Amino acid sequence: MEKAWSPLGRKPSRQERPRLQTTAAFGSNPGRLVMKTFVPADLPSKPALVVVLHGCRQTPESLDAASGFSRLARERGLVVLYPQQIHSNNAHKCFNWFRPSEVARDRGEVLSVKQMIDHALKRHRADRTRVYIVGLSAGGAMTGSLVANYPDMFAGAAIVAGMPVGAVRDAMSALRAMKSGATPPSDGWGARIAEISPGRRSWPPISIWQGTADRTVNPANAGACVDQWLEANAVDRSSVRVERKPWGELSSWNAGGARRVSLYSIHGMGHGLPVKNRRPGRSGSTDPFVLTADISAPVELMRLWRLPRR
Repeated sequence: MEKAWSPLGRKPSRQERPRLQTTAAFGSNPGRLVMKTFVPADLPSKPALVVVLHGCRQTPESLDAASGFSRLARERGLVVLYPQQIHSNNAHKCFNWFRPSEVARDRGEVLSVKQMIDHALKRHRADRTRVYIVGLSAGGAMTGSLVANYPDMFAGAAIVAGMPVGAVRDAMSALRAMKSGATPPSDGWGARIAEISPGRRSWPPISIWQGTADRTVNPANAGACVDQWLEANAVDRSSVRVERKPWGELSSWNAGGARRVSLYSIHGMGHGLPVKNRRPGRSGSTDPFVLTADISAPVELMRLWRLPRR
């Protein structure tokens, strides 16, 4: 069953931001999450699917209105899926990336998101080879867990102000790691990925995004995420290419003729998703964790993922 979301319960006009649809039944949903989607009216055949995981104290509606993912979906003919956390699971509506039971393969919240993806692919006849995922903060940490558990499901991923996979095992250690930086494991960050998917050598390209002035998630955690996915890909960290940009630095690591890991370090930005030309406006259209910058992560991801305008 699908129902349309509209602000304040009013019938939305053409000028209002796009509606997100809620899907009530999409699987066993062991993580008790909510599934919301944006689907353009003129959806092409075999569209791409972009999964967006919100951060703490966000909703799919607030993130979508401020980030413009649904506008990009209209322009490019793709489906956007927003898994949503609920208050009874987490008082701050954070995805529970720090609870082992929620991030283990075929269990908890990661299975709920996988079931949403499977449902969206079938319902909208989307292209299984073009599924992409991006997450902010707690959603970024959950993105890493989803890629580690189901690497064949994704063609690309982005972790924004997130945490390395397997960094902690409870809420208190999560807060410490976010503030001070996660403690590196003695056997290296890549070992946490190998434990989940042993023997795996091929991973979707991953971009990591971090503001240098982030006081919620210590930027050292972005370095840990880089180390983790470089080790998983068996790529030497010293092979980096660093480019100076108006917004900061882009560090990239290539292997086999393709970029495998990249780090977008955004000078002076705090905790959030960077966008250009953010336009505060109608009530409910802003989000404190979507930040004005000289680069737009949503637009850059469309380029990285080769999702052009129609």
